[in-house]
Amino acid sequence: MDNFVRRQIDLELGSNSLQPILGFHERIKAWRRETGRILTPYVGDLQDYRFTLKMIEDFAPDAIVHFAEQRSAPYSMIDRDHAVFTQINNVVGTLNLLYALAKLRPDCHLVKLGTMGEYGTPNIDIEEGFIEIQHKGRTDVLPFPKQPGSFYHLSKVHDSNNILFAVNNWKLRATDLNQGVVYGVGTEETDLHPDLATRFDYDGVYGTVLNRFCVEAVLGHPITVYGKGGQTRGMLDVKDTVRCIEIACENPPERGDFKVYNQFTEELNVGELAERVHALRPDSVIQHVPNPRTEKAEHYFKAAHTKLIDLGLKPHLLTDDRIREIFKVVEDNRERAQLALVNPNIDWRQTERQEPLWTDLAGEPRPTTVKD
Repeated sequence: MDNFVRRQIDLELGSNSLQPILGFHERIKAWRRETGRILTPYVGDLQDYRFTLKMIEDFAPDAIVHFAEQRSAPYSMIDRDHAVFTQINNVVGTLNLLYALAKLRPDCHLVKLGTMGEYGTPNIDIEEGFIEIQHKGRTDVLPFPKQPGSFYHLSKVHDSNNILFAVNNWKLRATDLNQGVVYGVGTEETDLHPDLATRFDYDGVYGTVLNRFCVEAVLGHPITVYGKGGQTRGMLDVKDTVRCIEIACENPPERGDFKVYNQFTEELNVGELAERVHALRPDSVIQHVPNPRTEKAEHYFKAAHTKLIDLGLKPHLLTDDRIREIFKVVEDNRERAQLALVNPNIDWRQTERQEPLWTDLAGEPRPTTVKD
């Protein structure tokens, strides 16, 4: 199911996927041609409750993989309108889905994409979803305290709280995948045929850090490290993202139970990532730029992430060969790159957007809204 809002955001921002992708129906046809498997497409929006009910009733799913959310922290911090859109789209859409499941498919397993960004960077070890607390002689297991760093991450916290309440109240079953920063492009499925290729975001709004560094290094743009580069994050290969979803679906919780997995495979430092990319592209230059985000320059970060490994995940750790694979994708699509897009132009501290997000190489401002 899709409402194509991500493609609309490309039009809004004047951005693009570095790797070309086919349309919704063309990709579904390609999947059937390559695998013999039939997918049933639904075009609509989870904010439309009647559509959501109709889809659940028609398809009668045993499991739902829910990635239908605005997923960019920088996008949510552009201004008030983008923060409000992110929260309404994410929170209301998930609420509608929960109500539809409670009404029509209470036994269905909801697998929802969360984010490690819900936790923030506390000065204690991060547990997987819950923590045992001892206070004034009493003990309880409670959701791990959240310190989200953007209105996007806040929306995911609201989702987690709403899902936990719905699971307890209506005896649903749900799994939250608190995913780290993803890198890479191809999976076993998308590699079957070029028509199945998926997005490669490289801009300062949607591009994840390693993919963005690789684009900058290959195309001769400075590798832009925010601040000192001491930020540490949990990261994983996109191949492991797909496998983690599969593992979650294969291991549904009981009715009335809410599982939480921290979905990442290794902790990596932003500055060290830049050095690894530079080592493979010695002609590149590392440039430290003012950090547009309100985050600690250096911090403690240690998070548990054993549950998925215990269930069979065999991690793909970051290697030089994997970085070279990303370089190859960039080389093959370099004519599509818009270098102006990689610059960080969203300041967390501003409440209003005064200037266009980007200026193109000719010096002309890019439109930030789509006009009729």
